[in-house]
Amino acid sequence: MPFRPGRPPHPPHRTALWRLGAFAARRRAAVAALSALFFLVAVGYGAGALNALSLSRLEGPPGSESAQAREVLAEEFGTGAPSVTLLVTADDGDVDSPASSAAGRALTEELAAFPGVAEAHSYWDSASSPALRGEDGSQALVLGFIPGDADRTRGVLAELHAEFDRAEDGLTVRVTGREEVFRQIGEESSRDFVRAEALVFPGVFVLLLLLLRRPWAAALPMAAGLAAIAGTLAALRAAALAAEVSTFALNLVLVLGIGLGVDYGLIMVSRFREERRRGRPVPEAVAATTATAGRTVVFSGVTVLASLAALLVFPMPFMRSFAYGGVAVVLFGVLAALVLLPALLALAGDRVLRREPAGRAADRAADRGGRFWHGLAVRVMRRPVLLGGTALAVLLVLGSPFLDARFGPSDERILPPGSAVRAAEDELRAGFGTEAPDALQVVATGAEPAPEQVAAYAADLSRVPGIAQVDSPAGRYEGGERTGPGTPERFTGDGSVRFSAVPTEERMDAGSESLVREVRAVDAPFGTAVGGTPAEFLDYRDAVVDGLPLALALVFAATVTVLFLLSGSVLLPLKATALNLLSLSVMFGALVWVFQEGNLSGALGFTPTGFLDTSIPVLMFCIVYGLSMDYEVFIMARMKEEYDRTGDNAAAVAAGLERTGPLVTAAAAILALSFAAYATSGVVFLKMLGVGTALVVIADATLVRGLLVPSLMRLAGRANWWAPGPLRALHRRFGLREEPADPAPPPGPVGAAEERPRTGARR
Repeated sequence: MPFRPGRPPHPPHRTALWRLGAFAARRRAAVAALSALFFLVAVGYGAGALNALSLSRLEGPPGSESAQAREVLAEEFGTGAPSVTLLVTADDGDVDSPASSAAGRALTEELAAFPGVAEAHSYWDSASSPALRGEDGSQALVLGFIPGDADRTRGVLAELHAEFDRAEDGLTVRVTGREEVFRQIGEESSRDFVRAEALVFPGVFVLLLLLLRRPWAAALPMAAGLAAIAGTLAALRAAALAAEVSTFALNLVLVLGIGLGVDYGLIMVSRFREERRRGRPVPEAVAATTATAGRTVVFSGVTVLASLAALLVFPMPFMRSFAYGGVAVVLFGVLAALVLLPALLALAGDRVLRREPAGRAADRAADRGGRFWHGLAVRVMRRPVLLGGTALAVLLVLGSPFLDARFGPSDERILPPGSAVRAAEDELRAGFGTEAPDALQVVATGAEPAPEQVAAYAADLSRVPGIAQVDSPAGRYEGGERTGPGTPERFTGDGSVRFSAVPTEERMDAGSESLVREVRAVDAPFGTAVGGTPAEFLDYRDAVVDGLPLALALVFAATVTVLFLLSGSVLLPLKATALNLLSLSVMFGALVWVFQEGNLSGALGFTPTGFLDTSIPVLMFCIVYGLSMDYEVFIMARMKEEYDRTGDNAAAVAAGLERTGPLVTAAAAILALSFAAYATSGVVFLKMLGVGTALVVIADATLVRGLLVPSLMRLAGRANWWAPGPLRALHRRFGLREEPADPAPPPGPVGAAEERPRTGARR
């Protein structure tokens, strides 16, 4: 079929976005004043977001087996997995000496009586457990349970830590445990949030000033980013009234808000400069900018929003918190770009234009970035197989370490080596051959079992490889044999019984997931539910894995649909998806090579664990996929505009990269800086987010957009823009393309100081 260049259904001045831009320009003072009022209100309300958000747990979702066990333990036994561990070292080197024993019993009673603690037991109880005694006899453990959600538990822990972390009565006591580890992770991430603000904002402004050369022009993207962050903080505080929102969402809000603000601000400022070069008066240039660049911002926002909203399919509050924060920051970012920035552009006028002396030398200096990208596109399209194939090979090599990815639960090594609780956990790990704080908690469900059934099941549990001992109402069992008395007062509830299966350190290091599955596979003459920390992590991971196909399907479907509505092509959305996955492979490869295997661990200041937490790659996929597609939208929108105008595929590719290449490069550098600020974090989760995202943004803006995009566009030719008849009709009716500006008078004096526009490829 012969090519027929597309025509926008209406001239730009009739579109809603043109009218919105014209209104913002006409009422610029009022819009700016209302925006400032909104910002102040949002800052005032959102300032309390940090205190309103929750300290989420990584635990089994509702309906999981571990959640069922957790409910039974709380309702029928008034206990649960230990919330606090006191690591006790006897000053005389013997926890069994009379003095140490008396002090240990007093310490246990003191912990049990502490406000907020529901239950406590220790090595010095009447039926002392050998799993609570260190291998050299100088240390022992006291375990306590604090009921309630993570906020309440960690609030009690903060007070408890101040009271019990001490050395007196012949005992040195250190407060630790998984809840204490995550409490300190929350505190560290809050400090990182403040530190990142101090690094990101001035660094981004300096980069914008160097790029745009005018303080007004540099201030506009910052204003959009700050407005997005302020609005999102207020929205998160409001959302916390109805749902559990994790404090970790704040870290995403900071970098994503400033990153999107910069992206959208750059594309709006760049287009406004171009419209002024065309000779349009300021109000009309603002309207044209909103109708064209503003439309690209909408497409970009929808793609990023779809990626982050996919996290809502996961039932865990920790995962959903990133969706709440991400969706809100995208919405406020788009709103700032479409309402606030047009008003500010109208107020600033020509103060956002480059300040250059007139003449061809100035033109050439101002246009150097566009010339480079135009020339690169032409050179790549001359040798698409060689250069595109080389870029593809590099990306595959960088992503190949992910083939060796191993997944496991997080532990204290998330914290920096100098952390006190990390040191206590390291000491506990070295001094105890078992992991009593991480014991599997098994509860009987249904009718209360007979005593002989309890004894037989406890014996069978103790035969599972990697289980050091099983405590039950019928006695303590090791290797199938009864080795100690039972404690009915601790393990019998109202019509139910429970068991505590203590794993060995060696088996936990080898992988707790397989141990949990083996324990759950033990035949029982009654119904059971297996909980405890290892089971919570397994159910959490399984929920992530189960929800992943749906999340991926939603992300791909949404982005392919948006890109089709933008381009009218069947091939381009599929190509964009494949290229995005290639970009992400760099991030996943880096996660394994750096954080799993420990390369560069000394430079980055962390301790590798030999595995990755399951939720982190999923979170990073949803965050980074949308950001990478952000650049694809910028480039595709401009290529589509040029192709509709000329019908020349090669010219459209070269002109599209010429116009967007410098913009994408600058935005990528600034976004990489924003995320890289978290490489200084003391929390490994945030280091992963910072390093991985910075790497993928750089790879995406260079190897992918600079080499692979023009290569594939050249190889596909006119097939890039093909669609079957029914889909072409659908696109003509519902297509949401960026519309080229109306013809304008030749550049006047305003455009003399700006670079001259060139569309199409050079012949």
